[in-house]
Amino acid sequence: MLTEQYRHAFGRSAPPGEIRSWERSLTVLAADITEAGLDRVEVLIEYRLPLTSKRADVVLCGVHPSTGEPSYLVVELKQWSRAHVLDGTDDVCVLEGVGARLHPAEQVRRYCLHMADFVAALADSRDAIAGVAYLHNATNLDVDSLRGLPEDPYGRLFTGEERGKFLDYLKSRLDAAPGADAADVLLGSAARPSKQLLALAADEVQRREQFVLLDEQQTAYSLVMRAVDEAYRANSKEVIIVTGGPGSGKSVIALSLLGELSRRGRTALHATGSSAFTQTLRRVAGARAPRVRGMFRYFNQFGALEKNSLDVLICDEAHRIRETSANRYTRAELRTGRPQVAELIDAARVPVFLLDEHQVVRPGEIGSIREIREAAEDAGLSVRLVELDGQFRCGGSRAYEEWVRRLLGLEPGGPVPWEGDDGFTLVAVDGPSRMEMMLRRRLDTGYGARMAAGYCWSWSDPIPGGGLKADVRIGDWSRPWNNKKDTSHGGAPGTPYWASDPAGFGQVGCVYTAQGFEYDYAGVIMGPDLVWRNDHWEARPSDSKDSQVKRGTPEEFDRAVRNTYKVLLTRGMRGTAIFSTDAETQELLTSLIPARDDVTG
Repeated sequence: MLTEQYRHAFGRSAPPGEIRSWERSLTVLAADITEAGLDRVEVLIEYRLPLTSKRADVVLCGVHPSTGEPSYLVVELKQWSRAHVLDGTDDVCVLEGVGARLHPAEQVRRYCLHMADFVAALADSRDAIAGVAYLHNATNLDVDSLRGLPEDPYGRLFTGEERGKFLDYLKSRLDAAPGADAADVLLGSAARPSKQLLALAADEVQRREQFVLLDEQQTAYSLVMRAVDEAYRANSKEVIIVTGGPGSGKSVIALSLLGELSRRGRTALHATGSSAFTQTLRRVAGARAPRVRGMFRYFNQFGALEKNSLDVLICDEAHRIRETSANRYTRAELRTGRPQVAELIDAARVPVFLLDEHQVVRPGEIGSIREIREAAEDAGLSVRLVELDGQFRCGGSRAYEEWVRRLLGLEPGGPVPWEGDDGFTLVAVDGPSRMEMMLRRRLDTGYGARMAAGYCWSWSDPIPGGGLKADVRIGDWSRPWNNKKDTSHGGAPGTPYWASDPAGFGQVGCVYTAQGFEYDYAGVIMGPDLVWRNDHWEARPSDSKDSQVKRGTPEEFDRAVRNTYKVLLTRGMRGTAIFSTDAETQELLTSLIPARDDVTG
């Protein structure tokens, strides 16, 4: 049963180590539950946290012995026998032969906070949930340094040596009564709307608790903070790379760092290579404090800085780093001719790079782990790599992200049928009119939605004194591209705000206005620049209107156009509707995606 759930969630078979872990840890927990007289408590195994792919090991569902109300206990099971806290941190542990891991009590505490934030049934009763980390193979002495982390109801720690105390704690949170009703309430509860990055950016820069970082996110955050402290104590320097797929939380980490470092008096700036992303963050984060806008910069603005003038430089969307900073927008004094990644590394004591290597969509964008690592090593610096495996966009559906990568040939194995996921809806539509109707229905019920397309149609300038020309034409349907101007025109928001301004729905976006953003429901129109023929994809530069991408080699164009559609297909948090203007490609899509009446399922 568990192995089948794992395959459905992650698109692959459970590793043997995971299966062995279930067998060993769950057997111990089951014996403890029985001995505590709680054998009628409902046990949810591998409970998926709402809107993420993260899974809590166990959630015990029952009745609170004092209040008689539903009570939930999140249990993280660890087979650790020995661990210690990394010097300079209080929430990062080191395991022999494994490396750095988030403190288990902090891990379960954040799971509880996330559930309290996103499970509607817990909205008015945050004390109905509690969390424990159970290190059933460890003695107190073997994990003594882990006790330094303060405990609270969301995060407690018990070892195998404390089994008696653990049983008493179970009985303090759960009654012997049946827990089926409480489990039904939890499983049937709606997920609250996601705290979208841009909607809370202003609060995040000033109040970090708006976002709850989970697992590798918190580990990455803590490692950066440790590196900053170490740089001051030892006059040292370290490069940190954080890599993860769409929606894995890279920008959440970036904003969390920016807010906390600023409050600590450290000089920190946020930088990207995306005009739309940077300008939107400037507008939203600086809405109440205009001086905050200056904290958001571009990659090509650091060439003239003295070495280590900043404490921390947070390079978000670092896959968009270019070979050099020299372009028509760069002031002459900033054109050093040096590699852009070297300029960014030199600018701060702790340069942080957050990237997804499968989002490179233009020739000349070279942001990759290899490029950054080589530049750091050339400068004689050490590199720390943190990999994020959580999925927060696309409803937390790891299976959907895997399906997209297989569809586009970004992973081996070829396209496969979509088997569905409870947290995400995918539908193939027969045309843009149908797609627009579905998405507008979602808008009318309070959700966010956008339509985007491959860059296969000309892009006209705004009509003087009027609106936008309807350049995207498919049959008798036509709509304009998003506004080219940075300022609003004819009711259409400026380019940087297409994805975040409600008025953006009336236009079709492209990868340059969609990348880095998210919305509830995404509509994606695949144009003739990437078509399916027999058993393979053909990238067709002649059908593209993107002059910059067409300047590259055929291989560069092929990579860029596949990554473009990967970006567009992974913007939606709850669902995606897809359509191709090419008949054979549309036939492939409809053969892979089960028929549905609506993107909402």
